Amino acid sequence: MTTDMNAIVGTHDILMITLDTLRYDAAVLEEPNCPNLCGSGPWEKRHTPGSFTYAAHHAFFGGFLPTPATTDKSTHVRLFHSARTGMKTHPHTWLFDTPDIVSGLAAEGYRTVCIGGVIFFSKKVPLARVLPGYFQQSYWRMNFGVTNPKSTEHQVSHALKVLDGTPPDQRLFLFMNVSAIHGPSHHYVPGARHDSVESQRAALRYVDGELGRLFQAFRERGNPVFCLAFSDHGEAFGEDGYHGHRLAHETVWDVPYREFIL
Repeated sequence: MTTDMNAIVGTHDILMITLDTLRYDAAVLEEPNCPNLCGSGPWEKRHTPGSFTYAAHHAFFGGFLPTPATTDKSTHVRLFHSARTGMKTHPHTWLFDTPDIVSGLAAEGYRTVCIGGVIFFSKKVPLARVLPGYFQQSYWRMNFGVTNPKSTEHQVSHALKVLDGTPPDQRLFLFMNVSAIHGPSHHYVPGARHDSVESQRAALRYVDGELGRLFQAFRERGNPVFCLAFSDHGEAFGEDGYHGHRLAHETVWDVPYREFIL
């Protein structure tokens, strides 16, 4: 079954969460311990369009979300697609006649808000202003970043203020780049000195617990909410000699993906 985005846009609030650097295998191992992200179903294995944050998010905001990890591309129905390209699209695909989905949703009356996480959302230098610049409002604080072990708590608390300041009849597109799983994640495992699949799993458990507050606040707001949660890329921890990301290896290209209604 495919999601009919033409029935979503205009009737639902939209929450998009990127779990920065989360590997697919780490996400799957933690499914039983993530009641908020996985309470209604398992992760789907997908391929990211970019091997690091900046590239991947440009693609996401252009409507190019992670694609199913299969050789059969003909059955994949895109949620978003640029209008007037001359290409055939599915009736369930929402077409935007703007440069990106963020301004496209704004044109439909959505308030668009970004709560940044990793450095590409920090707005500290011109390059780091590009991604948050897609949004009508964007926020970043030091305690939202990768060095703060309570970053997701701070990000969610700020998101709750955004919800409190948004009238119920105002449709909202809230985007959050969760930084906690991005390195350094070893501080979520007592005594650990290096990041690993285990530390990503521990970080994900922490993130899921904090997201529960955000999901509950959206439910209490009273509007139906379409939620997208996925990773922008993974991370290699020595597999085949590879370390990190911004490289071509399945540990980087395979990402977890979920979409669900709150």
